[in-house]
Amino acid sequence: MRQVVSWGIGACVGFVRACAVVIVSMLVPAVWAAAVALGIRWGAGNPWSWVAPLVLVGVGTLGLSRPVCRTVRFLVARWTGTVVPAGYRKAGPVTRMSTGYWWNGFGYERTSRDALLDQKRRIRWQDPANRRDLRFTGIVPFTAGVVAAVPLAGVAAAVLGLGRPGVAPRLVGILGLVVAIAAAPYAWRAIEPVAVRFLRPSPAMVLADRVDELTAQRADTTVAQAAEIRRIERDLHDGAQARLVSLGLSLATAEKLMDSHPDQAKALMREARAGAATSLTELRELVRGISPPVLSERGLVDAVRALALDNPLDVTVDADVPPRLDAPIESAVYFGIAELLTNAVKHAHATRARISLTRDDTGLVVEVQDDGRGGAGERAGGGLAGLRRRLAVFDGRLEITSPAGGPTHVTMMVPCAFS
Repeated sequence: MRQVVSWGIGACVGFVRACAVVIVSMLVPAVWAAAVALGIRWGAGNPWSWVAPLVLVGVGTLGLSRPVCRTVRFLVARWTGTVVPAGYRKAGPVTRMSTGYWWNGFGYERTSRDALLDQKRRIRWQDPANRRDLRFTGIVPFTAGVVAAVPLAGVAAAVLGLGRPGVAPRLVGILGLVVAIAAAPYAWRAIEPVAVRFLRPSPAMVLADRVDELTAQRADTTVAQAAEIRRIERDLHDGAQARLVSLGLSLATAEKLMDSHPDQAKALMREARAGAATSLTELRELVRGISPPVLSERGLVDAVRALALDNPLDVTVDADVPPRLDAPIESAVYFGIAELLTNAVKHAHATRARISLTRDDTGLVVEVQDDGRGGAGERAGGGLAGLRRRLAVFDGRLEITSPAGGPTHVTMMVPCAFS
C-alpha cells in the first residue's frame, strides 16, 4: 500500500513537472505559431502578412531566449541539484584611470555614465551566450519538450477516448491513461541532459570570461598600484621628508653656532638626533606597511603570529603549512588576514579571534573566525571587495559567513604548490 501511495505521489509530481517543462520549452514555438496564424489571418494580399510575422518571430525569439534558458537552469537545479553554469558575461568594474578616462572592460570613455552605458550595451549584444541560448530554444522543444509532452498527450487521449461511446475509443482512453501514469515520473527528466549538453558554457565562452576577468584584474591592479604609490609619496612628503629637511636646517644652524654659541649648537644637535630617530621610526613603519620585515625574513606563519601578538584581540593561530611560500602569495594572504582582524576590532567589536592556516589538495586554506556581532558584507570599494580582487589575481576564492549577531567566519583559498 505504501509503495502504491509513493508511486501515486511521484506520478502527480512528475506530471506537474512535465507540464512545466512543456510550457517553458514551447514558449518560443508558441510565438512562431502565433506569427504564422497572424500572417494567415491577414491574408496573402496584405503586405503586413509577411513583415509583421517576421518581426514578431525575431523580437519574440530574442526576447524570450534568455528568460527561457534562465528558467530551465532554475528548474534543473531545483529538481535535480545539477547546477548548469550560465556563462553570461558579467559587468566588470568601471575604473577611472590615471589619464582621467574611464575603463569599462571594453574601451575608454570620458565619463562614468558613458562607460556604464557602453558596457551594458556591449555585454548584452556581444555576449557569445546569445547564440547558445538561441540554439537551445530551437532544440529544447523537439527534445525535452516532446518527451515531457507524453504524459499530457496520454491524459488528452484518456479524456477524449473515455468520453466517447464504443470499445475502441475506450481502449484508446485506457491506454492513454496507462501511458500518462507510467511516463509521468520520468518524462520531465529529459530536460536535465539536454540542459547540461546545450546550456553549459562553451570553451570559447569560458576563455572569453577568463580574458574579461584578467582584464578587470589588470585594471584593479593598476589602480591599486597607483593608490599605493600615492600613499607612499604622501607619507614620505608629510613625515620623513619634512623631518629630514628640518634635520638638515638644524645641522646647518648648529654648524654656524658651534664657535659663538656652543650651548645653543648642542641643543640643536640634540633636537636633530631626536628628529633623526623619529624619521627612522617613521621609515620603518612605512616599510612595514609595504612589506613587513618578519614576513620577508621568516615567512607567513611567523608573520601572522607576530600580527596576532600586536592585535588587541585574543588571537589564536593554528598553522600546518610549510614555513615559506611564494612571496606574492604570502603578501596577499598576510594583508588579507590583517584586513580581517582590523574589521573584527573596528566593526564587529570582537574579543577573540582564531586563525587557521592549512593545506588541501589544491593549495592554501586560511580561515579567520571572530566572536563579533557579525553582519559583515562586501560593498563596492570596501576592504572585503578589495581582498577578493587581491586573491583573484592568484585564482583564489573568498567565502564569507557572517549572520547578524555573529560569529563571522571567512575562508580564503589560494591555489599554490607546496615544496
